[in-house]
Amino acid sequence: MTNNCPYLCQVNTRITQNISIVIKALKRGNAVGIPTETVYGLAANALHSDAVKSIYDIKTRPTNNPLILHFYSKEKAQPYIAEFHEELALLEQAFSPGPITFLVPKTDLVPDLITAGLPRVAIRFPSHPMLRELLSNIEFPIAAPSANKYGAVSPTQAIQVKQHLDGAIPFVLDGGPCAFGLESTIVGMEENKVIVYRHGSIALDDLSVVLGYVPKIKNQTDDLPITSGMVKYHYAPKTPLRYFNASLTPEENIGYLFFSCIPEGFPAHQCILLSDNGDQKQIARNLYRSLIEMDAKGFSGMYIEKPSKKGLGLTLLDRLNRATAKFK
Repeated sequence: MTNNCPYLCQVNTRITQNISIVIKALKRGNAVGIPTETVYGLAANALHSDAVKSIYDIKTRPTNNPLILHFYSKEKAQPYIAEFHEELALLEQAFSPGPITFLVPKTDLVPDLITAGLPRVAIRFPSHPMLRELLSNIEFPIAAPSANKYGAVSPTQAIQVKQHLDGAIPFVLDGGPCAFGLESTIVGMEENKVIVYRHGSIALDDLSVVLGYVPKIKNQTDDLPITSGMVKYHYAPKTPLRYFNASLTPEENIGYLFFSCIPEGFPAHQCILLSDNGDQKQIARNLYRSLIEMDAKGFSGMYIEKPSKKGLGLTLLDRLNRATAKFK
């Protein structure tokens, strides 16, 4: 694979645990699959314009949908940040490294292609140990949306990245199953108050404990998105997905996903149980993997329970509302 053909050439996608060869690929301008604690990402050198363009092309993602930059630490990110509000600093101290992203004013070092020309950039400091080792050994930020085709369910295992993007990228760095299984929470500032732009793996309740107030939610847009995860139809399987209700009876060729127990009369081979006791963190960790597995079974339709609006349930509800909206 050569520098002048970073993504248009068909390649043999390899799953590897060799961080050094993945770093070499990033330095050549290749896009690669990487593990994070949330979901697997499609990463490229954020300062290499052709590499960033390849992310959009590989994913078929609109270039008006901004990307997130990943850094080893806030110190490494500082040259790219024009301002970091003190309330965001509280959240950074409480939750980073980890599954939280900060939408902050950018400096001129951040290419417009990353932010779709907008004045703020999304940055985060992931906690996955393999990714942290990678980030500590490079001198550039990496841009990394989820490693799947645009609008599809995000992968949480290396093999799923290969299934999504086989032939389009040279390597997937295998860091095992993702610990959280849902994307990062995205926060920013408006009128000196924290705003949540995307529900994520850090629950609203946990943010509120640190801040002393409940942040407002602005995670929908009728215009162009200002950050990741704001579009109406997203995180969707190919098989039509709808919410389960108690009046439904089992049908042939339909798949069912339940949170804590399988109702009487529903065949086990048509069902996936996301948790044995309704634990929200376990449900979140298993959600995308289970949707991808169920999607591959060839059913004509799928049903899933509707989450509550408590704790991580808000994030689960956000993802499933966007996933089911495609099929209404």
